[in-house]
Amino acid sequence: MTRLLVVRHGQSEWNATGRWQGRADPPLTDEGRRQSKVAGGALGTFDAVVASPLLRAAETATIIAELLGIGPVLTDPDLVERDAGEWQGLTRSQIQEGWPGFLDDGRRPPGYEPGDAMLTRTLSVLERISERMGDGDVLVVSHGGVVYALEEACGEPWRRLPNLGARWFEVSGGDLSAGPRVDLVPDGTVPNLL
Repeated sequence: MTRLLVVRHGQSEWNATGRWQGRADPPLTDEGRRQSKVAGGALGTFDAVVASPLLRAAETATIIAELLGIGPVLTDPDLVERDAGEWQGLTRSQIQEGWPGFLDDGRRPPGYEPGDAMLTRTLSVLERISERMGDGDVLVVSHGGVVYALEEACGEPWRRLPNLGARWFEVSGGDLSAGPRVDLVPDGTVPNLL
């Protein structure tokens, strides 16, 4: 059985300004780097670290891996955030102005990655990690949307995940199950955006 702690990256420049990121690649802020160091100090032993190749996740993973004394950090493109389509780079108020009622109704713009497509690629990467690692614990640094998709697949209710928030998942024989959520930065007060 492979246990995976799937972690949302530290605060990015767009998190700090309230912009939806999607697949855009803004870097971490100094606060995001600080959060990553705090998270690294809160973690135990892992057999490997795998990350999204997007800068905010890869940098978070590198900071944590260095503190844990493991590496190199492996990356996988299937761990990237959901494509936010036309909303990428916009604030919530800009989205509400340009697409009245969409957020409240759960509607999304053209180009927004459908949930089933995101879940398929996310489950695929977790299965690849599990096959490669076998029994062991893997730290996966990714994005809020990835954690949300996995939680939904396990029947977990949606609730916001802060930067450096995480959830344990277990993969065994192709089956996925959700464990507890973990807040690696107890004072994390950054707004949660895609």
